[in-house]
Amino acid sequence: MRTHRAAAFAGAAILLTAGTAAAEPTPPPPPRPRISDAAVATAVSRLDADVADVMRRTGIPGVAVAVVHRDKVLYLKGFGLRRTGESAKVDPDTVFQLASVSKPLSSTVVAGALRDPAAWDEPLGSSLPGFALKDPWVTSHVTPADLFSHRSGLPDHAGDLLEDLGYDQSYILGHLREEPLTPFRASYAYTNFGLTAAAEAVARAHGTTWQKLSADTLFKPAGMTHTSTEFSAYANASDRAYTHVKNPDGTWSPRFVRDADAQTPAGGASSTARDMARWLRLQLGDGVLDGKRIIPADSLNRTRLPEIVSQPQTFRGVPQFYGLGWNVSYDDAGRLRLGHSGGFELGANTNVTMLPLEQLGIVVLTNAAPVGQADAIALDFFDTAEHGAPTADWLALTGALYAQELNEGHRSTTDYAHPPAGAKPARAASAYTGTYENPFYGPLTVTADAKGALTLSLGPKPLRFPLTPYDGDTFSFETAGENAIGRTGVTFSDGKVRIEYLDAEHLGTFTRK
Repeated sequence: MRTHRAAAFAGAAILLTAGTAAAEPTPPPPPRPRISDAAVATAVSRLDADVADVMRRTGIPGVAVAVVHRDKVLYLKGFGLRRTGESAKVDPDTVFQLASVSKPLSSTVVAGALRDPAAWDEPLGSSLPGFALKDPWVTSHVTPADLFSHRSGLPDHAGDLLEDLGYDQSYILGHLREEPLTPFRASYAYTNFGLTAAAEAVARAHGTTWQKLSADTLFKPAGMTHTSTEFSAYANASDRAYTHVKNPDGTWSPRFVRDADAQTPAGGASSTARDMARWLRLQLGDGVLDGKRIIPADSLNRTRLPEIVSQPQTFRGVPQFYGLGWNVSYDDAGRLRLGHSGGFELGANTNVTMLPLEQLGIVVLTNAAPVGQADAIALDFFDTAEHGAPTADWLALTGALYAQELNEGHRSTTDYAHPPAGAKPARAASAYTGTYENPFYGPLTVTADAKGALTLSLGPKPLRFPLTPYDGDTFSFETAGENAIGRTGVTFSDGKVRIEYLDAEHLGTFTRK
């Protein structure tokens, strides 16, 4: 689940008539803390059982959890295995990939680097060479706040398919200008590479790299000694959680490796439950940790203000906004609720949730593809703290949402595994072989072996996809990578080839050289 200033309360309407003065409405009192120490203790005492239940129901191999309340780490524990088939256990110092929980971590870094909250609204200008959007006016006005809140007008997950094909960050950011735009600052679409562009621009403006800016601004001052924005740090960690995907028989295997360096500010950070507990303490302490001011409070608070509506209604029955790297909402008591989920279909699911007014937060790290596990543990915890027990089967609900999102991810409506009755044969291989060009996805090559079987090659490596005949000039291949959607169609026509799953924004047609 892709999970500012907001008026938490609406003032009463005042009717004005001629000759009368309008009275100033009396603002309602601010919300007050409602969760007692005893209630938090009850929720903490249930965590062992709640985590065990989620692991039993899903079969996921490993989990790490940290809970912070009033600047104290009340819970810090690992469960299960770092990797199936081995005996090494998950502990509080096991390094996990954070996936999109990287986003609020990155907005903390930018808040510390910019210092002044108003700097979030300064246009990027030329601080990131090669970066541009399709509309020159938008390019000249887009700000870090626009890109961190996903309101730039870029389409949903713009650039992610380029990453799947093996392109690096420079290529992807330099080709976002090909993407069509929806209305600037009036439409929400979740974009890893939009946020990445903003973070990289801030680092360039400070004369450094994103990796060094993150370390110098946050990780080192906060004592987050096992947190990094580089895949190599995760891959080389001796105590790391391998990513797992589900097998058809319901077991889990570490079949894939997810290197997210291209979008590291949006999804490429790694950390431990112990380090993330320190970050939670800093967040709940408004930028102060162990008595030391690390991030300016006003700049940090800017990240928590709603910039745009992301979901008009959630399963909790309230609208959700997106701030700067945070999902932002308000509960029925008017309390600010901050959170973010992270998910790699190649094997990770994470969650962070906070009620700043209550100085209460939880982080959940898991080493398995999303089936609702991390979100369910966090929701169960807060439900128990607030109501004494969970109010719903959160695992069933969040699992269904993840499954729905996966099934709706541009999957083809055509069953390419079963050609239609009366399907036409393909033409001779020479009708299709050759090199085709595309300004966004780069060159595509189709080759044939001695038996006439076709292979399509895409990306800088390149990736090779055997083509399966379907009907006449239409073939199919099995997609791969984080955004794989099963089989997709490949149609040749008049010197062009259209790849179905690359064409959601009408960018997926290649022209023969």
